[in-house]
This record gives sequence, structure tokens and C-alpha cells, in this order.
Amino acid sequence: MKAHKTPQTMKPATAARKLEVYLEATPAEFQEGVVSRDELNALQADPPQWLRDLRRNGPHPRQILALKLGVSISGLARGGITEALTSEQVEEIKASNPDWLQRERAIQVESLKEAARLKQRKNDRAR
Repeated sequence: MKAHKTPQTMKPATAARKLEVYLEATPAEFQEGVVSRDELNALQADPPQWLRDLRRNGPHPRQILALKLGVSISGLARGGITEALTSEQVEEIKASNPDWLQRERAIQVESLKEAARLKQRKNDRAR
């Protein structure tokens, strides 16, 4: 006798995070339902138009904004960016290159250098 396997599901917020989109900008049926692992895989493999549009134009969640601007999520907050922005808004920020963005990019570069240095030190000690 085989046990029936229940499909793994996740909340819409989790699925949106995995799809790298801003939940509040997704269609209502996505926000109100649950998403199975198979549905998530299908969305990733063959994104519907709404998902392609969201990924291209936004609004984007913080982790994507941080990546697009080359800063940390904390850097976004220090820069006063607390809400989701569209790609057009991100490009406007990049074009104006405000002081906070320059400062946060410099901090990000230093953080990445330090992380790489620590990783190398750990690897050297492991040998």
C-alpha cells in the first residue's frame, strides 16, 4: 500500500521571494492562494507575462533593488529607500548618483573585500 504524497505548498510571500518579485504587485489570485512546489517550478521554467513584466519593470523587492543599485539592503534603508521601486525609478537614482548611493556603494565594496579576505584566510587555514 502506497501512501499518498501531499504536495509541498508555500505561502504567496515565500513564493514571491523565491521568484524575486514584489508580492503586492502580483495578481490577486497569486496573493490569495497557496503555491505548490510544482507550480513554483512551472512559473520559473515558463514565466507568464505578468511575471516577466514584474521582473523587467518592477516594482522590485528590496533584495533586487539592493542588487540593481550595488548596495546592501541596510544601505537602502540608510538611503531612505523603504518602498518598492520600478526599474525606471532605479535608473533615475543611478543617473542622479546621490551622495548616499556613492557612500553605500563604497561600503558595499569594502564589505565584499573583507568577506573575500576572510574566506581566503579560512581556506588557507584549512590547508
